[in-house]
Amino acid sequence: MSEPLKLTILTPEREFYSGEVVEVLTESIEGSIAILPNHMPLITTLRPADTEITQKDGKKLTAFTSSGILEVKNNELKILCDDCEWPDEVDKKRAEEAKKRAEERLRSHKDNIDVKRAQMALARALARINLK
Repeated sequence: MSEPLKLTILTPEREFYSGEVVEVLTESIEGSIAILPNHMPLITTLRPADTEITQKDGKKLTAFTSSGILEVKNNELKILCDDCEWPDEVDKKRAEEAKKRAEERLRSHKDNIDVKRAQMALARALARINLK
């Protein structure tokens, strides 16, 4: 078996996770991405998603990760994201309210709304709501 990856997930508020893992599944702006040990060097932009982490002992964890940057280099994986939450940290009611607000903004079709911002807010809300 190959050496595990060293995973570090950082947000502006905290070091969310640090440990050895054998797989990370998440979403880049290009689509789904799986990072395994000995992955080629990579830097990519992340979109809000439910990120699955398989630890060295085989235990699987799932966390909400917001938009950010993923870097793989020398068997180290770093995720720098705006926000990250375990399932028990997610405020589902607040996420539902954020979803409704974003959908309403997108439906309003007013010229002064920031469509990209509303789409990102909707993506964050949906990822949080669907987190298991």
